Amino acid sequence: MPFGTPPSGGPLSRSRTRLSASSLTKFLRCKKQFFLGNKLGLSAPKSISQILGIVIEESFCSILMRRPASIYSLEELTTWCHNLAIDEAIECHRRGKEIWDTTIWRKSEQSWESVDVEVLEQKLKNALALFLVEVENCHNANGGPYVNDYRNGNQPFDKSSPAWGDEPLFPIPDKVRNFGMRTWSENEPMTWQKVGSPLDWSEAWEIARPWIKDPRVHQPQRLFHPAGWAAGELDLVLRWDGRIRLVDIKSGNPTSKFADSLVHQLKFYSWLWRETHDNQPVDGIEGWYLGGPERVQFEVPKGKEMDDLGIQYQKIHREMQQLGEGPVMLPDNYPNPCQNSAGCYWCGFGDDSTPDNTELFDRLRSTNIKISPPSQKIGEIQSRVNIKGKFTGQWGPLPNHYAESVLGAMVSVSGTQITVEESEPNAFPSLHKYLDGEVVILNALPGVWRGNPRLYLDSKSEIIPVVTEGDKSPNVIEFTRVGLMRTRANIEGLIISIDKRTGVRLDEKPWSMLSMHVWDGNHVVEVVAFGSSITSQMLEIRPGDPVKIISAELGWRSGLPQLRIDQRTTRITMSK
Repeated sequence: MPFGTPPSGGPLSRSRTRLSASSLTKFLRCKKQFFLGNKLGLSAPKSISQILGIVIEESFCSILMRRPASIYSLEELTTWCHNLAIDEAIECHRRGKEIWDTTIWRKSEQSWESVDVEVLEQKLKNALALFLVEVENCHNANGGPYVNDYRNGNQPFDKSSPAWGDEPLFPIPDKVRNFGMRTWSENEPMTWQKVGSPLDWSEAWEIARPWIKDPRVHQPQRLFHPAGWAAGELDLVLRWDGRIRLVDIKSGNPTSKFADSLVHQLKFYSWLWRETHDNQPVDGIEGWYLGGPERVQFEVPKGKEMDDLGIQYQKIHREMQQLGEGPVMLPDNYPNPCQNSAGCYWCGFGDDSTPDNTELFDRLRSTNIKISPPSQKIGEIQSRVNIKGKFTGQWGPLPNHYAESVLGAMVSVSGTQITVEESEPNAFPSLHKYLDGEVVILNALPGVWRGNPRLYLDSKSEIIPVVTEGDKSPNVIEFTRVGLMRTRANIEGLIISIDKRTGVRLDEKPWSMLSMHVWDGNHVVEVVAFGSSITSQMLEIRPGDPVKIISAELGWRSGLPQLRIDQRTTRITMSK
């Protein structure tokens, strides 16, 4: 199966604590880049190449999903799909410009007018050239081992390769509204020859078509590790010849500064495939560079090497989770900064010799940030607390504000009812084991949601029944009085990054999220707003702007504070 069922139903469906190919390669290049970008969520201005990489791949997949008719030679097939590339390049350029124009923070020195439609067309033709090699090989092999299955109307795979004339497959079809009432046909039926007949070129295209991400499917099309701590999204899965080959598409060429990461990315995919497919081995891993075109192949890890990769990935995942705690200092040598690795933006902020990003960095360094009442320093945001109380009920797993399924409970502390909840899915899976009698909750993260105080639990939290405390007696534990527990924060400083994301949930309901980071000269914190809490004022904010935020709700992601905008009570003041 080329994709699995998401372990949680979050709108972003991208847990910051889950290992992925992108987080792995970023971690291997530079731990500081991973910490600031993935765990803290600190963003950088978008580039045109980032957008082109997405839209070119989507256009290529769109062409692969088409079905040729009345094709009698490889030359005719090439002409047919190249004509599609001409039209698709125009659409690719339009979609890319739409994304670029709506990107809230982008590289100011870049202009979409520099994007040439003919270059996009050539990259699509290069991608097709790589695929047509597979089609020709399939034709020479008379369709390979599955040709009779197809001709007899049988699908040889659990998940078929998507095509415009077929119904799409959703990982969670029950969540799709009005699914049974939809029509997906685009009048592109497939006509198969009789068993024993020579293979025609339309059949070769159909059989050779890899599994690809279906653009009609809004739900995540990823592989999810059975234990939930790793996930990956494949580009192409070739399988027409009875072998499983995983392909990653790159819009550039092998001389890119990111090229060294490709082998780590593909090895991760091959390991994840084995973990999610009953130990089925992968037969080949390769990258398709569309700037060439060029096909780069690597040896697939086998046996002990593959087992060792699994051990290494678990170790890296644990190290990722342990990075950072509480408010984040910036600049700081934790983790140690890299030597200008690919993709790094913020690593060089504390280094005056770094030549890049000087305009924003110079402004941040030269601005004298003053903290005025009622604001507090970001570094003073209350982190861990200890309380003593009694559980009075349990619930979940139910969706949190990210629509992620988490466990929760109610605890009575000095007559006050407080919600206790996992900070993220599976962050504290044993929560429901402690629901009898009084307990001590250690190292909980204080917060608030919709005006009500809330405690978040993660891997560093602990629950101890009072009768079995041992040395951890309430007499030696410093407890936090509920009335003094800080659940909101007042901060001010400079905006140093901003990003806006939109999409649809598993059930097709729309979601939107604005994320910005505020720096007070010493520490940085993420501030987020969801849906209707995103105002026109926020959309006009840009890095370098001063801001004062009063009464933001305190929440947590991956052990780091995350302030949330409540449109009813939070006040944002901007000044130039």
